[in-house]
Amino acid sequence: MKLLLLILILILLRPAGRADELQHALQPLEEGIPQVAVVRLRALLTQNPPPAERPLLQTKLGQALLAAEQPNEALTVLSDPAIKDLSQVLFFRAQALAKLSRWSEALPLYQQVAHDGAAPLRQQALFGQAEAERALGHSPQAQQTLTQLARENRWRAPARLRAIELLLERRDTEGARRLLEATNPRTMMDRKAGRFLRASIEAQAGARERAVELFASILRSPEGATHSLLLATLFAIAEAHLEMGRPGAGDDYLEDFIERYPANRQLPIIFAKLDQLYAAPRKQTRHELGRWSNEPAQPRRSLAQWYLARAEIRAGRREAALLALERLHREHPPLPALAEGLIDYAELTLQDGRFEETLAILESARALRPAPPLLDRLNALAGRSHYEAKHFSVAAKTFEQAAQIDSPFAHAALFNASLAWLQAGEAEKAAATDEQLQQRGADPALQGDLALEQALTQATAKSEGARPALQQYLRDFPKHPRASEAWVALAELAFHSTPPQLEEARKNLARAAESQPTPLASERADYLKIWFEEAAPDVDPARVITLATQFLQQHTTSSLLPEVRMKLAETYYRRQDFASAQTQFEILAQRNADTHLAEKAQFFAAQSAMQSMGADSLDRALVLFDEVVKKNGELKWAARNEQAVIERRLGKPEDALTLYDEVLRGNARPAEQREALCGKGDILYEMGAADPENYRRAMELYDQLAAQKDATAHWRNQALFKKGMCLEQLQQPAEALATFYRVLEEETRPDRPREFFWFYKAGFNAARLLEEGSQWRPAAAIYEKLAFAGGGRSEEAKSRLNRLRLEHFLWEQ
Repeated sequence: MKLLLLILILILLRPAGRADELQHALQPLEEGIPQVAVVRLRALLTQNPPPAERPLLQTKLGQALLAAEQPNEALTVLSDPAIKDLSQVLFFRAQALAKLSRWSEALPLYQQVAHDGAAPLRQQALFGQAEAERALGHSPQAQQTLTQLARENRWRAPARLRAIELLLERRDTEGARRLLEATNPRTMMDRKAGRFLRASIEAQAGARERAVELFASILRSPEGATHSLLLATLFAIAEAHLEMGRPGAGDDYLEDFIERYPANRQLPIIFAKLDQLYAAPRKQTRHELGRWSNEPAQPRRSLAQWYLARAEIRAGRREAALLALERLHREHPPLPALAEGLIDYAELTLQDGRFEETLAILESARALRPAPPLLDRLNALAGRSHYEAKHFSVAAKTFEQAAQIDSPFAHAALFNASLAWLQAGEAEKAAATDEQLQQRGADPALQGDLALEQALTQATAKSEGARPALQQYLRDFPKHPRASEAWVALAELAFHSTPPQLEEARKNLARAAESQPTPLASERADYLKIWFEEAAPDVDPARVITLATQFLQQHTTSSLLPEVRMKLAETYYRRQDFASAQTQFEILAQRNADTHLAEKAQFFAAQSAMQSMGADSLDRALVLFDEVVKKNGELKWAARNEQAVIERRLGKPEDALTLYDEVLRGNARPAEQREALCGKGDILYEMGAADPENYRRAMELYDQLAAQKDATAHWRNQALFKKGMCLEQLQQPAEALATFYRVLEEETRPDRPREFFWFYKAGFNAARLLEEGSQWRPAAAIYEKLAFAGGGRSEEAKSRLNRLRLEHFLWEQ
């Protein structure tokens, strides 16, 4: 109440001009477009307002940030000591903390407002208090709070419905049924919630068919259901079908929702549930995922690409999965949930030996700010990538950092840190890490792994101690599950000795085959057999080809594939089977485009085997326009402008800029100069992709054009619209939105002639920005302005407004 009085008093006492400024800043918030209010309020705060006004501006800025779904920013603003203890500010702070799931901090703030009998938001605070208590696992306290709130007529039904949810969580089915029977929901929203709870009671009681029918009735007629209730219904009906062994029936509802709402902010969890249904025993389907992954709507497109890759992996189509994930990496929007998909991709590229690419993908995932458990997995994978890329010191430090966190990766991280320090030549640091691992109680199998890996590290470095270390490992851990890998390593050492000891090498491979070989041991053994065959005195090229082909077919994820394919291609070449050699060399080049093998493979592929659009019409137009210029008449500068347009079409932006500059320096009429000014700005905008500074240069020109007092609305609105596009490209969506909104404001003034083309472009772009940010109500407010403007696209705006209201349930209060 104090804050409302303060607002009224300050508005009344402000000078007329400043009062207009405040009203101008607050109006978008009242109209449901808080993003614009944020920009304007921040601008007012930078103008050093009087001390008495600053609390008001900060409070309204915090409220606007909260409405714009920016709880962190809102919390920062609302925590200012000058305002943080005001009743409404306490409630807004609690709401911001709740949005961030910081329930233990939100609870005391809700309680403080709820205990203030004069607080205008007391009832809302009581409801928030109950939500916080529930989230913190304090069910009895939440039940008491809801009982207190239910004494208020307006809150009786919502409070009881929440209480029923608590009873269901405690599996008190009969208690929930009795309370529901005693509840009389009055609003459509509460009636929908009551039906959902009735279905949940039936499901908990084992009457799943009845529950499914009730859930389905909500989805068939969603009017009045909140967004969160519809999502809960989707998950409940999917789970019911899954429990009844009918996943195919359950996924229909999820697919239909995803089809209708491709930008819904809850799509990540919906896709995860859909993937669970796809993975259940059933006839696999990829139809919807494949289609969605090629459609433009985000984030549905990227989520479909990720889960399509998972479906491909389950079906054994690894290459198809890689293609889907590569597109995800290239096209993904800034959605934190997609970090896990990028990590899945990084694991596959690491398996392929593309270490630098793996690190780049992980950095992309890190930029999405994944949650701590996923960040642990990312760090562990980054350490492995650095290790495989031979960045041993960096890998060791990365693993040690990961080991400091209490996570499932801690022991494995210490294990890897020890190996990395050993590879880096830091024996003392490796020993210290080994000691840490033992102190933490690592099991014998892990200690055996470490002994083997240390011996294999010496073997890779061709150390003289490698053979004794491997033999010692086999004596100390004779039953270790990875003993076969030690025998393969001994075979390789024998093969590479001088002279090669082929017989001993073959015996060691035989021992490996008898030791229940691991997949890695089998892979390395099959690889060595190719080289053993080629090194034989009576080498048989056909046998080498057979062994190499078998390796490619059986070890499709091996990091040794490039070497084996090169050997296969070379063997075909020596046999003068040039067609087969060409095929293998080209495959090698395509699949290893970023490695040193690509150039060599392409060269040999060439040895094995052995366009342009005419621009005559445009050139002719340039000649004719030049003749106009030579006449030095009324159309001279118009001709120069047209020449500039042609040069742009021919892909010669610098020549076009020269022509526009000539117009601007000459004695052209205002209309021709405006065309040149705008055209020059357009070229700089197009060149902004190569150098973002060009966007700023373009904005300067558009600002000049918009500022011309005698310019028509066509030029002014066009300039502002294009400035907004520049701001979008500079990743300044809030400023772009505010610029687009200026066009809408000016065009609604009765003292100005109407211009609709750029007005509608600005309006639809403003709405698009808001929809991309899932800001449905502000977007609807924009569409409402467009719908009532009376221009040629008003019906389109009305259609979009109606669609938005239906798709995002904007009848909710």
